[in-house]
Amino acid sequence: MPAAEHHASASAAPTVPAHGAPCWVNLMTRDLRSTQDFYTEVLGWKFRQGSLGDEFSVALDDGRPVAGIAQITQRLRGTMAWTPYFAVDSADDVAARVRERGATVAVGPLEFGSGRAALASDRDGAVFGLWEGQTLRWAVGRANAPACLELRTRDAFAAAIFYAEIFDWATERPGGCDVTYEDDQVIVRQDRHIVATLRGGGVEEAPDPHLRPRWHVHFQVRDLPSVISAAVAAGGTVMSPAPQTGRPGGRSMICDPHGALFTVTDTPEND
Repeated sequence: MPAAEHHASASAAPTVPAHGAPCWVNLMTRDLRSTQDFYTEVLGWKFRQGSLGDEFSVALDDGRPVAGIAQITQRLRGTMAWTPYFAVDSADDVAARVRERGATVAVGPLEFGSGRAALASDRDGAVFGLWEGQTLRWAVGRANAPACLELRTRDAFAAAIFYAEIFDWATERPGGCDVTYEDDQVIVRQDRHIVATLRGGGVEEAPDPHLRPRWHVHFQVRDLPSVISAAVAAGGTVMSPAPQTGRPGGRSMICDPHGALFTVTDTPEND
C-alpha cells in the first residue's frame, strides 16, 4: 500500500496526489527479508519500515522513496506481483465504478493508516490498486521513481475507456490525466508528462508472461548488463533477452525469486 509518512527530506513530505494519477507502486511477497535482500543486490535499494505496520517497508534509492514492499499476511492478502496504485478522491466511489463496469474489486476498500486502499482487476485481469489519502511526493519517470508504467492488455482503446471512466481521465478535472492515441498505443499524461502507456496484444493464456494482461513496472538503471548479472546471481530469472552491450535504452524483464515480474530499463544518460 502507498506510504503516507513523513521523511527527512522536504521534497518527500506527504502530499495529496491528483485524482486518477499513478501515486505509488507496491510489491506483495511471502518473505519480506529475502525480498529486500534481492532488490538491494539488484537495484541497490535500502529499506526502512513503513508507517502502516511491521509488514510494510519503503524502498529508498539515493535516499528517495521509490517503491513499497509488503509481507502477505492474514490481514493483508494479495498476489506476489508489482502493482501500481492510482490516487482517488474516494476509494468507495471508484470501487463502485469498477464493479459497475464488469471488473473486480478483490480487496477493500479498507483503512490503512490515514488512508483507504483497495485492490482491483480490470476486465482483462490486470491488477491495480486504489489509494485515497496522502502519499510521499513521487512521480513516474521523475527522480528515482519507476521509469514508466505499462499496461499490456487485449485492446488498448477499450482499456483506455475503462480507466478513463473510473479515474476521470480526459476530463476537465484540475491536475487530471490526459489521454492520446499514438502509434497504436494509448499514452496517458499528467501535466504533459507521460505517466502510463497502454498497449494491445495481450493474451490471457499466453506462455510469455509479458503478453498476458498485466500492469508492468519499469525501473531505470544505469548499467543493464550488470543488473541482469546481479539478478541471476541473487536467484532471479531473466524472462526476456538482454540487449546488446553498449546500446543504451534497452530493457529486460526479470522475475524475482518469489515470482514477481519487473522490467529494468537502461538509461545511462540520466543522472
